[in-house]
Amino acid sequence: MLDINKYTELVKKYRRDLHKIPEIGFDLFKTFAYVKAELEKLEIEYEVVAKTGIIGYLKGEDKEAIAFRADMDALNVFEETNVDFNSTHEGKMHACGHDGHMAMLLAYANFLVEKRNELKKSVVLIFQPAEEGPGGAVEIIKAGVFKKYNIKKIFGIHLYPEIEEGIYGLRKGPMLSQNAEFDCEVIGKSAHGALPHLGVDAILAASHLISSYQSIISRTVNPLSTNVITIGTIKGGEARNIIAKKVNFSGTLRSFSEEDYKFIKNKINALNKATETGFDVEVKMNMIDYYKTVDNDEELVDNTISNLKEDDYLIIDPIMASEDFSFYQREVPGLFVMLGTRNKKLDYIYPLHHACFNFREEVLVKGVELYILQAKIHNIL
Repeated sequence: MLDINKYTELVKKYRRDLHKIPEIGFDLFKTFAYVKAELEKLEIEYEVVAKTGIIGYLKGEDKEAIAFRADMDALNVFEETNVDFNSTHEGKMHACGHDGHMAMLLAYANFLVEKRNELKKSVVLIFQPAEEGPGGAVEIIKAGVFKKYNIKKIFGIHLYPEIEEGIYGLRKGPMLSQNAEFDCEVIGKSAHGALPHLGVDAILAASHLISSYQSIISRTVNPLSTNVITIGTIKGGEARNIIAKKVNFSGTLRSFSEEDYKFIKNKINALNKATETGFDVEVKMNMIDYYKTVDNDEELVDNTISNLKEDDYLIIDPIMASEDFSFYQREVPGLFVMLGTRNKKLDYIYPLHHACFNFREEVLVKGVELYILQAKIHNIL
């Protein structure tokens, strides 16, 4: 049995220490130093990858290994939680729960060290930078970690305020969406607003183009499929009485289907060309493919459910958010679980990436318990 009091204090300390020092992308120097120091205290073998990523390794009787992953990076968000362990880095915040993810994995590392002499399979602890972008998982894969340590399965947990506190959110197959991010510039010709025939209105062309994008989802893709195009920013024009020469807008594409994803991208390109012809403008599009679909292995989900009480979990609907854990699942079977943090009484209701996002640290012990359960299911212990 897990010593709940001991591990509650442990995850609380880890979470609060890490919450104070949020960092961005691959530049996680204080976070890296903290995790490294904790692994050294536990006498866990480790190596550095992906600039500030850390791979911890506990050798078992079998060279076959199972991996557990925590992301380390924070967001460019001004914190508004008013907690006494507030971010000390102004304009940066652990608003996506990665401080909690690291706390769970470090606490799990403590548990494994206590059982070091009982390990049947080896364990790899992946502390990964740059989940929020540009994608640290790819760099860890490129470093050869999966082959070097003979990793056969991987597990990850993400805190999630849309589920009640302490409940595991599970789903077979596609769980989180594939995504692309795009920036578009529409270039026309400037003229006085009183003489529109002498110019080419980039605002008009961009407006039609944006509306046309929305028709892709509503009129050309199967309505039973789940896809989203969102335009999040738009900027253009010089003055109220001048025909705009340039408009810039940016957005995101999300899909659970590789087929739909490719189809929508092709339709976007076709609409860009049609707008150029129809409005006599130039359309410059830069679209970057980011993360694949998080696709949970069915057997891993079934094994987990069969070892949980009915009140401990929910089968959740697919979520349009994206996660680079998906790249690990292209290497080996993987399971990604959402751990509920919603608590209305304490006002822990704010979504991920919100300046007020917060949670009770006690919920992190549920994550440690799930990792321990996987260790038992998959013959680590």
